Amino acid sequence: MADRYLSFTGTAPGRFLSRRLGLPQPAALRRWSPQRPSLDGALLRLTAGKSGLDPDLASVLGRTGLEVAEAVPAASAGALGVAAVVLDASGVRDVDGLGEVHAALHPVVRSVAASGRVVVLGAPLDAGDHHQAAAQQALEGFTRSLGKEIGRGRTVNLVRLTDASAAESTLRFLLSPRSAYVSGQVIHVGADAPTAPTVPTAPGDWDRPLAGRTALVTGGARGIGEAVAETLARDGAHVVVLDVPAAEADARRVAERLSGTALPLDITAADAGERIAAALPDGLDVLIHNAGITRDRRLVNMPAERWGSVLEVNLASVLRTTDALLASGALRRGGRIVATASIAGLAGNAGQTNYGASKAGVAGMVRALAPRALAEYGVTVNAVAPGFIETKMTAAVPLFIREAGRRMNSLAQGGLPVDVAETTAWLAHPASGAVNGQVVRVCGQSLLGA
Repeated sequence: MADRYLSFTGTAPGRFLSRRLGLPQPAALRRWSPQRPSLDGALLRLTAGKSGLDPDLASVLGRTGLEVAEAVPAASAGALGVAAVVLDASGVRDVDGLGEVHAALHPVVRSVAASGRVVVLGAPLDAGDHHQAAAQQALEGFTRSLGKEIGRGRTVNLVRLTDASAAESTLRFLLSPRSAYVSGQVIHVGADAPTAPTVPTAPGDWDRPLAGRTALVTGGARGIGEAVAETLARDGAHVVVLDVPAAEADARRVAERLSGTALPLDITAADAGERIAAALPDGLDVLIHNAGITRDRRLVNMPAERWGSVLEVNLASVLRTTDALLASGALRRGGRIVATASIAGLAGNAGQTNYGASKAGVAGMVRALAPRALAEYGVTVNAVAPGFIETKMTAAVPLFIREAGRRMNSLAQGGLPVDVAETTAWLAHPASGAVNGQVVRVCGQSLLGA
């Protein structure tokens, strides 16, 4: 369903009226397309504190496709302006260093173009230095607050890292149109992740990083799952579209369009993992747990069947299938598992105790399994947590609840299935081996929860 309010506020009368009434003023987001794969303008690199990331950071930023500058380009020179700002605050160790953060960003925030990016680089918290830990923790409150005020479709995120080269896939993602609906996130890369990361594998072709790899998407016949399948296929993967037998026709339609394979299968079957392994004798590189259902009702009115069916599809099947594919070796070393959580599992939602429990369970699985899966199987485990995404399901939500869902985030609009898909593709990337145990919200920085 089209967001008519977003369209209206894009007109001159709409902008005037929304300002006068103090209403949200969403900006049309710039998303990836083959015609415009990169942001337009310069990448402004700034530093607060003494950086320990040089020269790797300079090399990585130079490969983003954006022209790196150390000052705001002069408008008189015909420059496109500032597409993104990267502030290296990894060396900030005290309150004085936080003053440098303000001094660096205060003069340039207005120069960031619409749908631009601000990425702050931080360091892991030093448990032996409470001054450093306080200063670095302060960066989280700073970036989340800036994300809520910066407006015009711009996003702000914090990346904690010790090695810039290990974060190349993450920085490329955050500094591109692919991350349009990801804001206010804290992403840990490398030493600050749950366990020592694998060495990131740079793809031969950054435009098709999954070439030669096989990816399975559960619930891939429609909605977010279909968008994930399309995006992984765009990135070169052979995609296996798994969905329930009742959706076989849709699964085959998607698979044929993507030159992939359809796999009609009930993911809740006790032997689903074994049947997937048998259907993929050459193995699997990327496992996307997307299948999910809702059976909403307040707890006092919720029968056991509604509770059990949601927990079975959304959580129990994820646990069983993951265990089976890891134990059988069907998921090859260097593989990626990306599960779908939800902000309903992180912040809660009235009428969704079953759904919220299942999605919080997914997040718990990711955080606990990630260190062991990497150590024993060479596989990373992460999750995406969508917020309000424009799908057929949300289109059926009553008008006022739907509008509240759309506006209650820093970007003041709903996301699209492709926003979840792009984030999933980043986590599935062969160069994302240093990102492990993360639950990344794709919610436009929802005002609900952290």
